[in-house]
Amino acid sequence: MRDYLESIEEDSAKNPEQRARELSRRELPKRFYKDAVHAPVEGGFAIHLDGRPVKTPSKALLVMHDEAVAKAVAQEWQAQVKVINPGVMPLTRLANSAQDAVAQRFDEVADEITRFCGTDALCYRAPDPQVLVERQMELWDPVLDWAGDLLGGRFSLIEGLIHREQPPELLTAFRKRLDSLSALELAALHTATSLSGSAILALAVAEKRISVDEAWTAAFVEEDFNEERWGEDEEASRVRVYKRTEFDAAALILTL
Repeated sequence: MRDYLESIEEDSAKNPEQRARELSRRELPKRFYKDAVHAPVEGGFAIHLDGRPVKTPSKALLVMHDEAVAKAVAQEWQAQVKVINPGVMPLTRLANSAQDAVAQRFDEVADEITRFCGTDALCYRAPDPQVLVERQMELWDPVLDWAGDLLGGRFSLIEGLIHREQPPELLTAFRKRLDSLSALELAALHTATSLSGSAILALAVAEKRISVDEAWTAAFVEEDFNEERWGEDEEASRVRVYKRTEFDAAALILTL
């Protein structure tokens, strides 16, 4: 089982639906335990499976500093039925990634999120139709204004897809805020950014400026508009449900 879990954590850059497809093609290990609980240990809380501690893919004891997160991770393990399916255990994967990778590459991950902020989806606006233009303004402008006030400047808005550099002082201020996060929080912020297409939305959730539902609605404003016009795409809807589960796991960590 350890080798299996290790293999699925190797490429944390893969998007969630791609990872889900890959997991579905692999033979899942059978559940071998009766009870999964969180237990206090030095430095935080571990996950015990019938008293045996869970380890990360790098063979270190998996430890979470926050009891609420540890409890939620234990619930993921308890929710497994006949097999252990990491594809439906987003908190466990985040905790593993944070401890094995992000903690050792904190600056690299923080810099990547900051680069994402420099091309944030909220800054790129549709030129038409007017209904979509107004909807983006309604959902995105208040968040951008808040972020600008928080970071001491104003983000540039771009019509269309032509790249324009954002004010460097804004990005510097954004990057500085990430230094106060834990490795687990940074891993969650990276996930929320990737899934929503917006580091600003992810930061707004972490700072409790907007709710998780509000962030999700803002992230999919164009997709929702297209669905209203052309009807539902069943495959896109299935992927979106999976992404929402992943986003909620990241948001749980960010909002505690």
